[in-house]
Amino acid sequence: MGQALHGYGAGMGRVTTRVPRLRVDVGSGVESSRPDTVLVEEPLEVRVEGEALATTMRTPGDDFDYAIGHLLTEGLIHSAHEVAAMMHCTDVDASGVATFNVVDVTLRPGGHLRARPRARTETMTSACGVCGSQSVDDVRSALRYAAEPGRARISPAVVAGLPDTLRSAQKIFERTGGAHAAALVDTAGDLRVVREDVGRHNAVDKVIGALARDTDPPFGDLVLVVSARASFELVQKAAMVGLPALVAVGAPSSLAISLAQKVGMTLVAFARGTTFSVYAHPERLVAGQDVTQNI
Repeated sequence: MGQALHGYGAGMGRVTTRVPRLRVDVGSGVESSRPDTVLVEEPLEVRVEGEALATTMRTPGDDFDYAIGHLLTEGLIHSAHEVAAMMHCTDVDASGVATFNVVDVTLRPGGHLRARPRARTETMTSACGVCGSQSVDDVRSALRYAAEPGRARISPAVVAGLPDTLRSAQKIFERTGGAHAAALVDTAGDLRVVREDVGRHNAVDKVIGALARDTDPPFGDLVLVVSARASFELVQKAAMVGLPALVAVGAPSSLAISLAQKVGMTLVAFARGTTFSVYAHPERLVAGQDVTQNI
């Protein structure tokens, strides 16, 4: 598949940019000016066969990963092999510089989207996910995989170390302090792939799309780790490709917990230091003691 995709790789555009900054210290009354490195946020439109499908605000780079991941997590394709080619349609900004903010996806001959894109009331933002969707029931009914209870057994010690594993790979966050990250790891805690983006949903789509280039879902032996809170949308995206566990640094939402319980996904949140909290399916955690007693 990789040979058939035009420009398949990290994508185009600037990930960071330099801007002037005035730093104010109210306590000392000192003001100082110096350049700062900030994360770039630009729109990306995904088209399928020339027809606009979705527009989101994202950090440029890994745009093809995002397109594949978004199509998978929306249930619009079942495999990246359904895509014949992708290319950037170059447009220009006010200064005449190419922006690479449109990706056009071509399906294989005879191919078609497997579902209608979910109706939204507005253009997606970098924080959007399923905001504006007409019904969360549409999301639940589209799930193709049920997480298998006997798969992806993982030790609590490995789970506790996953945020540090993710943090060590956050190169853009190191420079800007402004990027979310998502990673896929195996049950030994070894990093398979990581992506960063201004939007947490985009980071998840990118990391899923990157893996899907070489491996078809379901991803039943891997764990999704995110730097953000565990929202319904992130659980939904993980469930759409059969990921059996999600570990989040932040808090979970009630709907995320409900969905994880329903689809058989282990949901871990508040993973910091040596502690974490399990909100759904703790039976995948294996150690010398029964961790379910303290849930």
